[in-house]
Amino acid sequence: MYESFNSKEESMNQKIVKMIALGAFALGIVLGECWQAQAQDPKAPYASMAPLEQYLMADRNAEIALARSAAPEAISRDADVLVLGRHGYETAIKGKNGFVCAVERGWMGPFNGEDAANFWNPKIRGPICFNPPAARSILPLTYKRTEMILAGQSKAQIIDGIKTFIKQGLPPLEPGAMSYMMSKDQYLTDDGDHHWRAHLMFYTPLMDGAVWGADLPHSPVMLNPQFGGAPEPIDVFMVPAGRWSDGAAAPVK
Repeated sequence: MYESFNSKEESMNQKIVKMIALGAFALGIVLGECWQAQAQDPKAPYASMAPLEQYLMADRNAEIALARSAAPEAISRDADVLVLGRHGYETAIKGKNGFVCAVERGWMGPFNGEDAANFWNPKIRGPICFNPPAARSILPLTYKRTEMILAGQSKAQIIDGIKTFIKQGLPPLEPGAMSYMMSKDQYLTDDGDHHWRAHLMFYTPLMDGAVWGADLPHSPVMLNPQFGGAPEPIDVFMVPAGRWSDGAAAPVK
């Protein structure tokens, strides 16, 4: 009887071990699927910088044309035009009206949070044309961020570098600083038609968005999270333009 009891106990133990093993195997499959789903999460596909070639435009003339499309021809035809090179932005065309047109990449967006999803997206192309005050006091931030990105620095290093640059080398924000982003060929998101909407951007010191009526019901003014003190002490207010730079209607959603 004692032996029979031991035999039953051993049989039960074996079943328990087998159940634990099967459970562990199943858990491993579930965790593996979860990890794979996370790795393929379409909401966060750009975890790090892609090879530099993916951010560069092979056709220099195409980048010039795209940069100029940021603003109406009456402005952009006489503007400086920048193109992105391996070490930073280079002046491709010297203008005469003080405006500067360029094509920004994703790293000019927020560093962290939900709005940073496209920071490393190599497809982002943001044609922008700075007016003279913005060319003198905002464009230097584009130069500096890009310089550090192309030097292979991490986000943390870039944030520290920007803080130092603000203290030591950034010109004061000039009144009236603004820019045009009216290109129908802009690529600002992987979603939908990619180009979002034609808009103007106005740069101010940090302030309560309510001063501009930003993001209130039926207000056309939006507060852009581009800088917002993280780390640049600048706010950016956006206003839909209603038309693309070529004069075609740009629906305001």
